[in-house]
Amino acid sequence: MIVKNVEKKEKNTAVFQVESDAAEFEAAVNSAYLKNKGSIYIPGFRKGKAPRAIVEGMYGPEVFYQDAMDELAPRAFEFGLGEAGLRLVGAPSISDVNVTEERTVEYSFAVTLYPEVTLGQYKGLSAVKEEVSVTDEDVERELLAAQNRSARFITVEDRAAQMGDTANINFDGYSDGVAFDGGKGEDYDLELGSGAFVPGFEEQVVGHSAGEEFDINVTFPEEYAEELKGKDATFKIKLHEIKQKELPELDDEFVKDVSEFDTLDELKADTKKKMLDHKQEHADEDFEHAVLDQLPALVTAEIPQLMFDRAAQEEFDEFNYRLQSQGIDFDTYLNYTGMERDAMMAMYREQAETNVKTRLALEKIVELEQIEPAEDEIEAEYAKLAENYKMDIDKIKGVIPAADIKANLAMRKAIDLLKA
Repeated sequence: MIVKNVEKKEKNTAVFQVESDAAEFEAAVNSAYLKNKGSIYIPGFRKGKAPRAIVEGMYGPEVFYQDAMDELAPRAFEFGLGEAGLRLVGAPSISDVNVTEERTVEYSFAVTLYPEVTLGQYKGLSAVKEEVSVTDEDVERELLAAQNRSARFITVEDRAAQMGDTANINFDGYSDGVAFDGGKGEDYDLELGSGAFVPGFEEQVVGHSAGEEFDINVTFPEEYAEELKGKDATFKIKLHEIKQKELPELDDEFVKDVSEFDTLDELKADTKKKMLDHKQEHADEDFEHAVLDQLPALVTAEIPQLMFDRAAQEEFDEFNYRLQSQGIDFDTYLNYTGMERDAMMAMYREQAETNVKTRLALEKIVELEQIEPAEDEIEAEYAKLAENYKMDIDKIKGVIPAADIKANLAMRKAIDLLKA
């Protein structure tokens, strides 16, 4: 095979020609004959036994050409791609194919090229990195949450309900005298002051005692469900029981029950460290995003629309997969949220432009900085993936090519360079 011509065109497309010689074409034609002869019937021969020359004599010498050209096409394309050194986006198409009098085959392949990127000044970018801290009050709030998780509830019989109590109630709601969906419940534990119910509901339970039956009148907010927003409603309530939360003492004994530590001071120190680490992680992520958000504006390139479309579709498919993994049908999700498929895809397309340009910028930085992950780094990444997925490392290597691991590590190093 030989590459006869490479012609780059507008909008990052190109056409290149590959010629397969007569011997290659003859081998492909014979292969096509052998593949098809079992289904060929020629008078005077048993089915599948007619010689190729007889078949060609009856149906014409071109009878196997199409199958032969189809067989040669992938090899011709791979050869031409390698010789021309082109990097493509998406699949190629055959714009022309021709068998010459010399029984050579000329293919013309039309392709979309990966964009050539010019990058602006990417060193010396600036972004604000938040300074994080954890106060004693922050630690106290976290410990209070731990106390609440270990709280016990004591039935109250000598007083009316107060904010902070948990009231066990039956409720039955009506609007314009008609019961509505979701307006009824039995033996429901409602923490008064939690804001779990319609504004004004919980406040009207306060002051009532166990055993009482009473009505509550509320108005649904304007941002509520369509069929109820802004409407007045009456709930018939029966208050079964009032329970008061009792927190455990915040002391060394409590610490031993809920942690691996022996003293309150040790738990406080560990809580403070974990909170600080968590805040620092978020600050680092925000800083990284602030740096990367500047990259798309530095990219000058003729980017094929196909790249944006594919990136948007990948994001959409990933979101749909996450929904399915949670047992949620996509159409059900749209109905529940009131969103439309086209509006969602438009959102993903907008984000896709940013994502594609960011990736192109990082790839260019890898090239310019000659970033090359070492073999031990690639092996370490495989080991980490094997640990995360609880799989044998050889199986991971069979699923994820080393080139992909290498590319991702190089991109990570490019991001670290920008942040540094």
